[in-house]
Formats: sequence, C-alpha cells, structure tokens
Amino acid sequence: MIELKGICKDYHTRQGRRRVLDGINLRVGNGEKIGILGRNGAGKSTLIRMISGAELPTSGKIQRNMTVSWPLAFGGAFQGSLTGMDNLRFICRVYGANAQAAEPFVQEFSELGYYLREPVKSYSAGMRARLAFAISMAIEFDCFLIDEIVAVGDSRFHAKCHHELFERRRDRSLIIVSHDAGYIREHCDRAAVLVRGKMQVFDQIEDAYTAYRESVN
Repeated sequence: MIELKGICKDYHTRQGRRRVLDGINLRVGNGEKIGILGRNGAGKSTLIRMISGAELPTSGKIQRNMTVSWPLAFGGAFQGSLTGMDNLRFICRVYGANAQAAEPFVQEFSELGYYLREPVKSYSAGMRARLAFAISMAIEFDCFLIDEIVAVGDSRFHAKCHHELFERRRDRSLIIVSHDAGYIREHCDRAAVLVRGKMQVFDQIEDAYTAYRESVN
C-alpha cells in the first residue's frame, strides 16, 4: 500500500512562497490502478515525483509498503558521461536488482544496439526515453508511476511498451497522472481530480471526469 497523508508542497518564487499542493490525501492498494486528472501546471508531476521519492514534501507523510518505480520514460536522472549499460548497472545497484539478468532484456527491448555502449549524453530524447522505459521494465516494481501518456518511439514500439506494461504487468498497481480523461478511463479503476493544489478522489471514473470537465470550463 502507498498512503499520502496531508501532503503539502511549497516553492519559493520571486513573488514569495507558492503552495503547489495543499493537504493531499490518497491511498493506493496492491494491484489498484488510479488516475489523477489535472490541467497543465496543476501539480501532477510534482505529486508523482514525491510519490517516487525523487522530491520531498514540505509537510505531510508518504508511506510506501511496496516498491515504487520512477516516472516511466523519465531519463532525467541518467549520468550523461556513462554509457547506457553503465547507467543500467548503476540503477540496478541502487534498487538491489540483478544487473546481469537485466542486461539482455534492456538490450533486446530498447533496440538501441551499439548505442548502449555509448555515453548517454550522445542520445536523442527518444533514445533516452527508450532506455528509461526498458530499464523500468527490467526492474520489477509493485507499483508503476506514469507521468502523462507513455508514448515512446514509433507506433510499433509504442504498442510493444503498452503490452509490456498494461498486459504483462496487469497485476501491478498503477498511478497515472494526465490531463487526458480517455487514457485514465482506459487503464484505471478510479480517479482523482487535482485543481488549484487540492485533490478530490472519486470511486467512479465518470464522476471524476465530470468534476474535471467542470474545473476546465
């Protein structure tokens, strides 16, 4: 289970302190799939970074009783001077995974070929995304975090990613943040709406969509 209790997040700006998230409460059980709807700038990415542990809340508590991925297809944490394979080995050490077992999967799935032995700083954005997604699938997590729609590579590679995440790992928990209501409908059991730093959780996705549509209008 993952539980967020009274999460607040403030940032210091030139205009003073700005509260991005205000008193967020959420509980996600094993195998549960929840979507979080919100407009651009609503704080969705900030929230998912805190759930992953990449960022700390200003106040409140996040309890994780399951392993949690980083936001899928996010390659911002790669060390650019290291090769793709070296980054894989380092990440496996951090998460206590078997790098030797993960290497063949990442090599086959990413389709990066000899570039896996080149520095990541030489990669295009799409290549970094392929590597990040492949490593995410090579390390088995109980809960996967998705920041917006996972659309890595061309349509064929996108379908491959979809199968790996949503079909082969259908028993895992998912937390998806997006402004695309159709994507949330397709993959989630329930949903929440994030508006002006406040979040409301709905048991029915259609109720969440109605509230989201009203907030947009």
